[in-house]
Amino acid sequence: MSTLAAPARTAIEQCLALTSDESCVVVTDDAREPIGRALYTAASDVTDDATLLQMPPREQHAEEPPAHVAAAMRAADTFLAPTTKSLSHTRARSAACEAGARGATLPGITEAVFQAGLDADYEAIAAECTRMLEQVGDADEIRVTSPQGTDITFGLADRAWHEDTGIIHDAGDFSNLPAGEVFISPATADGQFVVDGTMSPHGRLDHEITMTVEEGFVTEISDPEVAAEFETAAEEAGQAAYNLAELGIGTNIAVTELAGSVLLDEKAGGTVHIAIGDDASIGGDTDAPIHSDGVLTDPTVYADGVEVPLPTVES
Repeated sequence: MSTLAAPARTAIEQCLALTSDESCVVVTDDAREPIGRALYTAASDVTDDATLLQMPPREQHAEEPPAHVAAAMRAADTFLAPTTKSLSHTRARSAACEAGARGATLPGITEAVFQAGLDADYEAIAAECTRMLEQVGDADEIRVTSPQGTDITFGLADRAWHEDTGIIHDAGDFSNLPAGEVFISPATADGQFVVDGTMSPHGRLDHEITMTVEEGFVTEISDPEVAAEFETAAEEAGQAAYNLAELGIGTNIAVTELAGSVLLDEKAGGTVHIAIGDDASIGGDTDAPIHSDGVLTDPTVYADGVEVPLPTVES
């Protein structure tokens, strides 16, 4: 049996809860065909109305798929999109959900990440999200520290927390897979954070990167290469490129080690990720041509001064 079969069944049966009277469209590209085919096979075991659509990889994230692919997504009851470049923020994806389709994108997914992140109990992950929101949901202030030197405080004001549980059971529901996090776009932040895990688009780091934050904007980046990336983004977006965009807490208790993929690593139970740049899609008000997440592997989180117990990954 293919090593992709078990995670594919999780996506179809647990995350989507596909039924025999529903249609399912799997959209993939030439570089992700094995994952797409595994999902199509798992869907075909449930319903006779499963379709696999394969296209060339898109040139960039958020590039629209061909019109017939968009139409198929919109007409389906459910969809899954394991692709090289993300379809999350395309009109095709949003139109499908607005039409009542439920589904998930799997941007940049690899076979290793697919196995590590989806061969999991998503009901347990959803329970971890609920438990975490009970701890942080009403807080006015979150502080994060770490042995590496992180000490940053986030003011939340009236911003709302979101959860990404991977449970996609209702019409119009949408998620990324692998899933497992609660996250917020803070109103402001001050302090510094040290990324010692994974950072997009660099993968697993072999050194630490320190970011200094003042009044909600990054003012100093210790790594010259990363600093240059933000300088380039700032040429188009100005100070918005340095916006402290996101605070997230990983709740995927099946992820026992970082894989070098932000898609997976930011979900790892017990980690924190902090992102810079665009936050318009997660409750903020900043549009920027960059959204870069950095993963902290050993954080301590305080909600209004009270330490928050973080998820413990499965051994």
